[in-house]
Amino acid sequence: MSELASPGQLRASFLRWALFLVPAVLLLGFLSGVLAGSGPGNPWFDSLAKPTIYPPPAAFGIVWSILYVMIGLAVSLVAAARGARGRGIALAFFALQLVLNLAWTPLFFGAHQIDGALILIAALDLVVLVTIVLFARVRPVAAWLMVPYLLWILFATALNYEFMRLNPASSAREGQPVQRIQL
Repeated sequence: MSELASPGQLRASFLRWALFLVPAVLLLGFLSGVLAGSGPGNPWFDSLAKPTIYPPPAAFGIVWSILYVMIGLAVSLVAAARGARGRGIALAFFALQLVLNLAWTPLFFGAHQIDGALILIAALDLVVLVTIVLFARVRPVAAWLMVPYLLWILFATALNYEFMRLNPASSAREGQPVQRIQL
């Protein structure tokens, strides 16, 4: 049987997904930052020369919270599009970009790998772009919800590059002590 869902059923499906995915994405982003000791208060980070484009530290928590809500809503729209062509691959790319996103903070702040974090965030830029294209094929609104996120991580890529340029000796190298975080 191939009945179409009613508008009410579609809204209910979206709400169920959103009630799960938005808090989950927010929580994962929060945990990634907290467990890696990100931002001010991290002695290693505090010792780095800051680029002129570095925003006030409070901006990061505000911006990331808004972005995580937006991308949680975007993935909820796609997840609720049951039976839509391309939904599975779009969700797979979303999961991949989320893993890359969550890995950046421990790599940069925890392992002190500025250059490795730059490579990772460049890969994240590409995967987010592909995710947006795939989301657009399933739910165009979901793709538009991801655009501010792409713009922010492109800015973060430039910021990461500037940190690397200004602090060439600050990436952990072989023989240098590295702070390990045990979970």
